[in-house]
Amino acid sequence: MFRIALANIRFPPTPEESVTLAEQAVAQASMEGAGIICFPECYVPGYRGIGKAVPPPDPAFLERAWSRIAASAAKGNLAVILGTERMADTGLLATALVIDGDGTRAGFQDKVQIDPSEEGTYSPGSGRRIFRTGDLTFGIAICHEGWRYPETVRWAVRHGAQIVFHPHFHEAVPEGYAPATFADPANTFHEKAVLCRAAENTCYFATVNVAGPGSPTTSAVAGPDGTLLCYQPYGEEGLLTADLDLSQATGLLASRWKSG
Repeated sequence: MFRIALANIRFPPTPEESVTLAEQAVAQASMEGAGIICFPECYVPGYRGIGKAVPPPDPAFLERAWSRIAASAAKGNLAVILGTERMADTGLLATALVIDGDGTRAGFQDKVQIDPSEEGTYSPGSGRRIFRTGDLTFGIAICHEGWRYPETVRWAVRHGAQIVFHPHFHEAVPEGYAPATFADPANTFHEKAVLCRAAENTCYFATVNVAGPGSPTTSAVAGPDGTLLCYQPYGEEGLLTADLDLSQATGLLASRWKSG
C-alpha cells in the first residue's frame, strides 16, 4: 500500500502565502503518513485566471519558493508535486515541479496542451516524462490535458506509471451549478473523465483542485477499475488522503492500445 495526499486548499491571496500554505500542507501530509503530496495547478504563485491579481512572473521568487518547499519535503521525508510556473525561451509555462523526499528536484512536467482561454497567458510546453518515488511510479497530466486528451494519461501508463496525478484549477462561475456529489449526472463532464482515465488505462487517477465555494469540481481518487475511491467535500479545505494497492495498477488496458 502507498498513501498519497491531495492538497485541496484555498487559493492563495498572495504569492508569499502560497508558499506558506504549501509548507503547512507538506508538514500535515507527512504527519498523516503520506509518501507524496500533490498541489493544484500553478498553486505557487497562484493560477493566472480571470479576476486573479497575481503579480507578474518573478523567477527569483520562484527559485526561493521551490527551495523552501524542497526543505519542507526533506524535513517531512515525502515527495511533492508542486503546481507552479516557470519561464522558458518560449514564454511562461504552467508546470509541475517534482521534488523527491530528500529535497532534491526530480524535474518538471510542463503543460503541453493549453486551453484556448490560456493562450494569452501561458505557452505550451513539450515532452512527457514519468517519475518515481519509493515503490511508486507516476505521471502528471495538468488540467485541460487530463480532461480532454486521454493520450496524456495513456502515455504515462504505457511507460510504467501506476498513477497519474492531475493538478487542475476550476473555480465557480456566476450562477453556475454547485454540485454536492461526485460525478452526479447534473455535474459537468469533468468528473466522469476522472473515472474514465482510470478505467481505460487500468491505473489510479488522482485529481486535485483548490477549495472554494461553488466549485464545479473537487479533489478525488479513482481506482484502476474506474470506481471512485474517495473525494473531498466540495468547498471544504483540507488534505484528501488515499491508500493505494499498487498491485492493482497493472496498466493492462493501456498496454493493449494500438494506434491506427
